[in-house]
Amino acid sequence: MSLSNFIPIKLLCNQYNIEISFISNLSEFDLIEIITIEKTQYIHQDKISDLEKMIRIHHELGVNIEGIDVVFNMLSKIHELENELNSVKNRLKLYEN
Repeated sequence: MSLSNFIPIKLLCNQYNIEISFISNLSEFDLIEIITIEKTQYIHQDKISDLEKMIRIHHELGVNIEGIDVVFNMLSKIHELENELNSVKNRLKLYEN
């Protein structure tokens, strides 16, 4: 497995000034997937934007891990509903023409 797409958790913690336990707690709630390779923990680079959102929600709004889980579940549901709505709109356009 290539490490080029993965970022070490320790580096992220130093960069964002957060505790490793915060990322571990996010992982326990399945909000972030941690990959362990040769005793070093990593996060895939595609998940960094989600991690940044979670850090901002936690620090700026004072939301705990459980609240972050609720927020991300609601955002996921909203995204699903938007996709469904767009699909229904597209089908409706077929009947309008």
